[in-house]
Amino acid sequence: MPSAVEAPLSGTLLDYWRHRLRQHLHDTYAGVSLMKFPEDLRTYEHLLWASRASVVIEIGTLKGGSALWFRDRLRAMASYGRVSSYHVISIDRELDDARAGLERTDPSWRETITLIEADVCDPSLPERVEGLVPPDTDCMVVEDSAHVYETTTAALEGFARFVRAGGFFVVEDGCVDIDELRLRDSWPRGVQPAVRDWLGGEVGREFTLRRDLELYGVSCHPCGFLQRGNAHP
Repeated sequence: MPSAVEAPLSGTLLDYWRHRLRQHLHDTYAGVSLMKFPEDLRTYEHLLWASRASVVIEIGTLKGGSALWFRDRLRAMASYGRVSSYHVISIDRELDDARAGLERTDPSWRETITLIEADVCDPSLPERVEGLVPPDTDCMVVEDSAHVYETTTAALEGFARFVRAGGFFVVEDGCVDIDELRLRDSWPRGVQPAVRDWLGGEVGREFTLRRDLELYGVSCHPCGFLQRGNAHP
């Protein structure tokens, strides 16, 4: 397990944030690295349930822990009759570590998780993914790639098509653009500017920025929860 977060009552919320951010870099799920705040994971559970998404398209696989986590949340929804089938499509430029981690934890992972080795900036990638998604499928898209303007824009432009009315597109780690929340000067920048610019475009205007979905007080994804249309869960 990761070390406990130091959160003395005499501290500030910013102190807690910094400790929490350091901790999540060493967190795991089912023995596989999963670098996401529990608060954000809980929000994802709400969004999946509300939208009845049966496919999660994840841009940025890293070690594979989040693909496994999303698959298991979809599987739980299926057990309650919320969806009839489920699948996770996860994309990254290098997938050897993810394949190894998934294989170690669940040798049958290929039945419900598809890994695609590709660059989000490849203009042919959305069409490749489209061939894997059945027609009229409710998808949730999670963008967790390089956290720079170019990759964030490419993900929004290429993958918004998969989100139907009422569904969600989550752009992760907008915290990199808030100076007080940055742990290192070497961190990238450009997520929030890319989101703002894209929301002003033709397709982006069909989406609503949902700051109210930063539900639990701390989130790695400020200004990153986007919903197609105005329907609230």
